[in-house]
Amino acid sequence: MNHQQLTIIYSDKFLEHQTGYGHPERPARLTAIVEALKRVSWQEQLNWRSPTDRNPLPYIQQIHTPEHIFRIREIANRGGGYVDGDTPISAQSYDVALLAVSAWLDGIDAVLTDKNPAFVLARPPGHHATRDQAMGFCLFSNAAIAGYYALEQPNIERVAILDWDVHHGNGTEAIVQDYPNMAYCSLHQDPCYPGTGQRSYRGNYQNILNLPLAPGSTIKDYQTIFEAEVVPFLEQFKPDLLIVSAGYDANAKDSIANISLQPSDYGLLTKYVTSVTNLILFGLEGGYHLETLAESVVATLASCG
Repeated sequence: MNHQQLTIIYSDKFLEHQTGYGHPERPARLTAIVEALKRVSWQEQLNWRSPTDRNPLPYIQQIHTPEHIFRIREIANRGGGYVDGDTPISAQSYDVALLAVSAWLDGIDAVLTDKNPAFVLARPPGHHATRDQAMGFCLFSNAAIAGYYALEQPNIERVAILDWDVHHGNGTEAIVQDYPNMAYCSLHQDPCYPGTGQRSYRGNYQNILNLPLAPGSTIKDYQTIFEAEVVPFLEQFKPDLLIVSAGYDANAKDSIANISLQPSDYGLLTKYVTSVTNLILFGLEGGYHLETLAESVVATLASCG
């Protein structure tokens, strides 16, 4: 590590999104990460911040339909329920999801102010949420909203989103494909939920790159793809800022899929992206094996120096 400051945006309020007994997307995911980061030897380089008390709705409304926002708020106001079979909403979930979006926007501000990477430790995740549908544990499309917000900032004309979650970010793709000054690149297991992310699909402006990986793939497969396709795609697009949808469910111990990465491998992936730009916002998506999830986030941040 060198001595650059890395901003972590986190709030205990993110624990109040309750998903119910046995659900993989649970509050313990965040507490495991926070506890691991409190133990690292490079404490002085971590700048912990709480999300600002902003109103993120104007930015959410630019990405999601009024009906989508209303539906989530109504289910929460009724005390909770399910949007689909695996996406629960509790009484606090709407407010927590708003705060999560605020945290991602604050992350953009931190990266542009400090000129260093930042990490948003928020939940619920977002990359499966489409303009009009919450699904796959996701309520609002955090990364896409943050990308759109970034484009409104001075000197930011192009934003790329790299998604290394084990699942394809169908929601992010569906939104980004409409913006020529945004790009989306996803590495994901195929076949796997949600069944989207075909390699042949390039988006409306050739701004989509899907890189399906076979079950059992290892860091060697990722290295090959990063060097041959991911890094060239990003470098050719020339983003002024990069957002990483940082899911950690491609770990070998994560039972939700069948990719065989180790936590330390995420340090290597981070080195690839920091070679493209230092203006990177990492935001938590999936990752459900608590120990490897926490170790992977530590590896990511340790490699940002």
